[in-house]
Amino acid sequence: MAQVRPYRGVDASQRMAQRRRKLLEAGLDLLGGAPVPAELTVRALCARSGLAARYFYESFADKDAFVAALFDQVVSDIATTTQAAMAAALPTEQTHAAMQNIVRVVSEDARLGRLLFSAHLTNPVVVRKRAESGALFALLSGQHARAALHLEDNERIAAAAHFVVGGVAQTLSAWLFGELRLRPAELATQLGALIDQLGDPRLYRTDG
Repeated sequence: MAQVRPYRGVDASQRMAQRRRKLLEAGLDLLGGAPVPAELTVRALCARSGLAARYFYESFADKDAFVAALFDQVVSDIATTTQAAMAAALPTEQTHAAMQNIVRVVSEDARLGRLLFSAHLTNPVVVRKRAESGALFALLSGQHARAALHLEDNERIAAAAHFVVGGVAQTLSAWLFGELRLRPAELATQLGALIDQLGDPRLYRTDG
C-alpha cells in the first residue's frame, strides 16, 4: 500500500482528524449557537467549516451519524470532567462538585448546554441521544446513591435517579434561556442543595 507523504509536516491521519474537529465545531455552532438553532445540512456544515463536502464524507456516513458523533463527544467530555471533579471532592461534597462542574461547562460555552438541554432543539437524532444519555445518567446516579446510602437496589432509588436527571436538565434549560436569573455559582449551589434533600435513606425504604 502506497504511503501518503506528509503535507506541510502534517500526515494524512492528522489532517483528517483536524478536518473532523472543524466539522464538529461547525456543527456545534449550528445546533447550539443560537436560541433557535439553524437548519443542519451537509451544505451548511461545509460552508461553516470552510471544507468541501468530500471531507465531510471521509469521516461521517451521513448527517445523522454526524449529529450522533457530536452529541457523544460533548457528553463524553462533560462526563469526564464531572467524574474528575467528584473524585477530587470529599464524599459529602461530591454532588456539589458535580453540579459546579456541569454549570461551569455550560456557562463557559452555552452551545454545549443548548445541544444537551434546549427544548428548542428538536433534531430527531438529538432527541434520541438525549433519551439514551438520560437513561445512562439515571443508572449512574442510582448506583452512586446506593453506594453512598448503603442500600440495596430498588425502584424508589431508580425513581429518584430519574427525577434528578430530568430535574437538572430542565433547570439548566430554563437557566440557559434566561428564565432563571441566578449566577452560575448560585445555580450550582441550589442544584446541589436540592439533590442533597434526596439523601434521606427513609425515602427509599420498601418495608412501609
